[in-house]
Amino acid sequence: MTTLDEAMADRFARIALGHVEREYPNHILHALEGPDDARTPRELHPVFCGSYDWHSCVHGYWMLARLLRLFPQMDAAPAIRVLFERALVPEKVAGECDYFDRPLARGYERPYGWGWLLKLAAELHAHEEDRWRQALQPLTDRITRRFMDFLPLATYPVRVGTHYNTAFALRLAADYAETADDQALLRLLTETAQRWYGTDEDCPAWGEPSGDDFLSPTLIEAECMRRLMQPSAFSDWFPRFLPKLDQGQPACLFAPARVSDRSDGKIAHLDGLNLSRAWCLSVLATTHPENSPTKASLEAAASQHLAAGLKHVAGDYMGEHWLASFAVLAMTEPR
Repeated sequence: MTTLDEAMADRFARIALGHVEREYPNHILHALEGPDDARTPRELHPVFCGSYDWHSCVHGYWMLARLLRLFPQMDAAPAIRVLFERALVPEKVAGECDYFDRPLARGYERPYGWGWLLKLAAELHAHEEDRWRQALQPLTDRITRRFMDFLPLATYPVRVGTHYNTAFALRLAADYAETADDQALLRLLTETAQRWYGTDEDCPAWGEPSGDDFLSPTLIEAECMRRLMQPSAFSDWFPRFLPKLDQGQPACLFAPARVSDRSDGKIAHLDGLNLSRAWCLSVLATTHPENSPTKASLEAAASQHLAAGLKHVAGDYMGEHWLASFAVLAMTEPR
């Protein structure tokens, strides 16, 4: 697969620096309790007001934090530090907390934005400036509490290929739980994954991809279980879940998605699907023995998907406001 070098990291960082504070266009999923709640994105979200929507802005910040940590000498690094010093401060994070404290915000950004916020928090834990993590901590605590309250109530998983997919959120939240040594959260994530997915067998990947997927429901479930199960348990579960993987089946998982119109925000999701599949395929390949034909086929499919997605990270704002984050995810996970 293509590897992330400093030049590419700098290019991706500059893309994100161009949109994480760009307030418009903006797609607001905002419930109004009264006329006074009709406010601008920046008034509603003092930190995460850009990138077209809240969750994309959060994972834009995650990508910038990840790139800064991996390439601290790249040309864009000083601008990232200036941004974080300006944005990740207690008074602005308090505004984000106020939003989540609203009664009508109980399900706001559930579960996709929740997962990405904890992923950002996990990245900041390993960073050069602990004050950025500390500033974000009140919001991190609120989102952790959201997971702790919601998951016991969630009888069923959501298996779509978009923001509501529950396996993706568990997978991202697991990184924070482990990094922060939050054993209660990690235990709940593990128990929930087992409850939702532990008995799944012979997944046909029927209907993949859907017309606006940016996640593979099949592959992200497998990656979620790899992350949260013990290796010996996963090695027993995975062949039951995809028993024909060594035959290249389901075939739909091995062929990159075709994108017909990148100016259409939903259709442009399919570029993200190629990138998120590249991540899952490459990581799942590591669970197979060296010189295994299945490992080789998964790695080849990962390379094809990554190449297909990298071509279109920039160009139209419907993809540009978020795709680079998924490219970095594909090329830097797991660490």
